[in-house]
Amino acid sequence: MSYRSLAGLERAALERLVGETVEHFAAQEGLTSFEWKTRGHDEPAELTDWLAQLGFVPEEAETVMLGEAAVLVDAPAPPVGVVVRRIDDLPDRAALLEAAADMQAGVFGHGGGGAELLERVERNQGGTEVWVAEADGVVVSAGRLEVVAGTECAGLWGGATVAEWRGRGIYRALTAARAASALARGVRYLHSDCTEMSRPILERSGLRAVTTSTPYIWTL
Repeated sequence: MSYRSLAGLERAALERLVGETVEHFAAQEGLTSFEWKTRGHDEPAELTDWLAQLGFVPEEAETVMLGEAAVLVDAPAPPVGVVVRRIDDLPDRAALLEAAADMQAGVFGHGGGGAELLERVERNQGGTEVWVAEADGVVVSAGRLEVVAGTECAGLWGGATVAEWRGRGIYRALTAARAASALARGVRYLHSDCTEMSRPILERSGLRAVTTSTPYIWTL
């Protein structure tokens, strides 16, 4: 579940919901933590305080951006020698997804690995696209396009670029490629939970901040 309204929920009801959630994830073999993602407009207002008191640890707040896919399509070409392409639909996708996941884990300091990314791709049956930018065959940037079935919406997720390749327009080129693919699929609107690093890029391209998002992490 990506979102559920908790408006009107009292503390006792939230504690029951948290207990059921923890039990669910604790039963998953090999799982050591999970994320409860909050939004800045969530109700009840005390939700984040309650989560912290119940043992969840907040991570850095992100900005939720929203706008039309068409405004993201135009972008300068990536640097010479950098190739942007989709990899989830290729015959050797398992190895390529592993490389992308390893790069993202190195940037973010955590990650589920290539097997988890492959499972997501297979589970969503074409609804998840994984795009990378490669320099001399090495993944230097990656991100997903997650199409919301039955809507005109999709999400930009997991965008990451290794430090030495930042500031060269690679993230913007990768975003433009995903936006073009979204438009080809009939998607009109894109949203993204972005860090302070990528927010200015998306703002300059035409997306607008609509709220914030803060992950709260429970460690089993």
